[in-house]
Amino acid sequence: MKVIWTQEALAQLIEIEDFIANDSPKRAAEFVDEIIDHAETTLPDTPSIGRMVPEINNTDIRGLIFKKYRIVYRVNKKNIEILTVSEGHRLLRIDDISQ
Repeated sequence: MKVIWTQEALAQLIEIEDFIANDSPKRAAEFVDEIIDHAETTLPDTPSIGRMVPEINNTDIRGLIFKKYRIVYRVNKKNIEILTVSEGHRLLRIDDISQ
């Protein structure tokens, strides 16, 4: 399966990188690369590894935890669509993702 990043997810990665870059630009870029790598190496072979996002209540939308961040994705027949990336403790609102 192919991993596709939505514009929302990419925007969230930029925000994460900008925030971390206040302390260390190099570490910020490395960390965002780690998030991307984790999703793109884990999800294609095991798309059901993430748990259903309880606040969305849709079995097709799942969340995968990486460090303190949650990678929220939707599994389709051919693709895994990364919908957003957020801090793991933050409740996700339906308007945080494009459906």
